[in-house]
Amino acid sequence: MSNDGEVLWFTGLSGSGKSTTARALVEPLRVSGRKVELLDGDELRRTISQGLGFSREDRIKNVERIVFLCKLLSRNGVTVVVSAITPYEEMRAHARAELPGYVEIYVDCPLEECERRDVKGLYAKARNDEIKQFTGIGDPYEMPDQPDIVIRTHVDEVESNVSFIMDYLMTKTGRSEAV
Repeated sequence: MSNDGEVLWFTGLSGSGKSTTARALVEPLRVSGRKVELLDGDELRRTISQGLGFSREDRIKNVERIVFLCKLLSRNGVTVVVSAITPYEEMRAHARAELPGYVEIYVDCPLEECERRDVKGLYAKARNDEIKQFTGIGDPYEMPDQPDIVIRTHVDEVESNVSFIMDYLMTKTGRSEAV
């Protein structure tokens, strides 16, 4: 049996609730006995991917770096929780191919709701052409064809989504730790 940790990869539009749900998931994972690291796309952009833009090539390079970090952590038994837009199917296919414990979590939230939640005003700037290549406006978001888990943050509460993910993991791994 492999000691690799799972890589729980949250994908979805900006403002969909990826980071909120990912952060809420960390503690129940720890309580269940897992070693856990949270990798947030915004933080990674400011650190290991500083200087990368938002061209297709730079976005792919950013995800390749995240996958590399996940591989290092997960092969040492760490459950990695990733919150990153990851807009292209080829990026997610790369992560799935490279990471044995990859679990794709699609955070399904309508664009209108993401815009309503946008406290930074990024969608408004994108609609006014102040931000080019903004995912969902000037650059596409390719919805996952077959994610492992789908959560709907515009319908369900964070706690409900976290419980759903934990139930999936217990069923998938056969672990019986408390949640």
